[in-house]
Amino acid sequence: MRGRWDDALGRLSLHLAVVLHRSVTSKEATRRLLRQRNEALRRAHGRGVPVEELAARLGLTPSWVRSVVRNPRRAAVEEAA
Repeated sequence: MRGRWDDALGRLSLHLAVVLHRSVTSKEATRRLLRQRNEALRRAHGRGVPVEELAARLGLTPSWVRSVVRNPRRAAVEEAA
């Protein structure tokens, strides 16, 4: 991790991603919350939280988390399908 603030903000973004991941309900809410979750994942990863930790906390595969971090548009299309 790069610094104390980056570490704290990364962990906070990860926590937000976990909350959003677990609170999905209707179809439109699902799309909106998954988009927000993916944004929080990218922020957490940008702050230095490793992909493996993101995947473990969310119950997702590391390869899926990597695809969300690398190519958010393609991940959004795949999740909507």
